[in-house]
Amino acid sequence: MESASQGLLSDTMTDVPVDSGASARAAAPEGLTLAEEEELRSELAKVEEEIGTLRQVLAAKERHCGELKRKLGLTPLDGLKQNLSKSWHDVQVSNAYLSASSTLEDWNEKLTQSEAYKKTQETLSQAGQKTSAALSNVSSVISRKLGDMRNSATFKSFEDRVGTIKSRMVGSRENSTDGLHSPSGAGDKPPQDNAPF
Repeated sequence: MESASQGLLSDTMTDVPVDSGASARAAAPEGLTLAEEEELRSELAKVEEEIGTLRQVLAAKERHCGELKRKLGLTPLDGLKQNLSKSWHDVQVSNAYLSASSTLEDWNEKLTQSEAYKKTQETLSQAGQKTSAALSNVSSVISRKLGDMRNSATFKSFEDRVGTIKSRMVGSRENSTDGLHSPSGAGDKPPQDNAPF
């Protein structure tokens, strides 16, 4: 099979001589002499060489800049913040922004002076005052109910039982430590009374 495909290739492809000087050079544009073309090509080569040199210099400068920023503790985020701040400042002083801002201020003034806005503002103000008063009433009712609950017989009974249990626990602790010393030395100190009751 390889011999068949080689036969096809050799039949379809012919050897073409390659002239390196002629193939690299395109046909001279009309109106240019051969000397002018050579001069332009020479200048183009010099400019391309200068561009390459400038790219190398720029890369070295960017590396140096990065090292200086690293030594100063500046992060890429700091640079981004600075760029955003500068961009925002540029936007704020642009004619388009100033014009839009002025237009919005005019609209705002017209809107706040309208009757519909004034009525809405008055209605919302009254609603806020009524809501505040209602919340104040709810708060005082809740406080009063909690006070009533604390003064109830059930709560007093519960409070007394907790106090009794506490005194029994403290009393039993004092009795148990009279003859025995705890390894932590807690028996040498009187118990502290931190309970809320």
